[in-house]
Amino acid sequence: MAATPLARFSSLRISQYDAIPSKRRSGIPISGCSSQLRPPRVVSGDLRLDSKVDAVLDSVKWDDKGLAVAIAQNVDTGAILMQGFTNREALATTISSRKATFYSRSRSSLWTKGETSMNFINVHDIFLDCDRDSIIYLGKPDGPTCHTGSETCYYSSVNDLLGDIQTNKDRLASTTLYSLETTISQRKDEIDTAQDGKPSWTKRLLVDKELLSSKVREEAGELVQTLLENEDKSRTTSEMADLLYHAMVLLKVKDVKIEEVLEVLRKRFSQSGIEEKSSRGRPYANPSS
Repeated sequence: MAATPLARFSSLRISQYDAIPSKRRSGIPISGCSSQLRPPRVVSGDLRLDSKVDAVLDSVKWDDKGLAVAIAQNVDTGAILMQGFTNREALATTISSRKATFYSRSRSSLWTKGETSMNFINVHDIFLDCDRDSIIYLGKPDGPTCHTGSETCYYSSVNDLLGDIQTNKDRLASTTLYSLETTISQRKDEIDTAQDGKPSWTKRLLVDKELLSSKVREEAGELVQTLLENEDKSRTTSEMADLLYHAMVLLKVKDVKIEEVLEVLRKRFSQSGIEEKSSRGRPYANPSS
């Protein structure tokens, strides 16, 4: 049987009765859920799943205009890409099409991100917050999300603004891992510029492949040693941080983004280790051998 819209989003598989707020169950209509706002039923060929989709739509606390906040987030980097509004029809369309779809208040119509630029946000999952009044589209963008050409719409740091630092479209609201990647990239960009004094450790690693390779091996060995010698958690944490840092410098030398690595990991979630190894086209080594 063909995959139904709801089957694509396992996190939305909830009991129809539990999904409907108490006001709805008691016969009191939920604001914004009038019949004229209800979209056509999602056609899936499975009435039970259609009912579950309707139950999810009913569970959202739409405001008095039938809207809720919708946030698009990169499934691999965790970056917040953009924020908009959605209604029942837009959310139903997102579930069925797997493209982030919003409701335009200025045009009073639905719009799918990327319908003009072709920079779609391909939705992998949808999350509702605890109050059911805001939504996250967790997905993978095809290109820059912001109309300015920036990766996300969130590149204006308040700290920069307070410090009279000019807004930079490449300045992103990064998590720790991506802040580290940005710092390593900056060190690489500085290598060819004139500099006084000794180069930073990162720059030394970037220009000396033998040094970098030896450090990655060394840090990997020290991490393993914390297991073999039953060292405490803090030691393991410290050694993992060292290995991660040196490995990310190696990625930069190879011009590989951490996002690409995380994407590979995500795609392996549905595979067993043996299947994944076999898909590489290399003989699989039996772990017991």
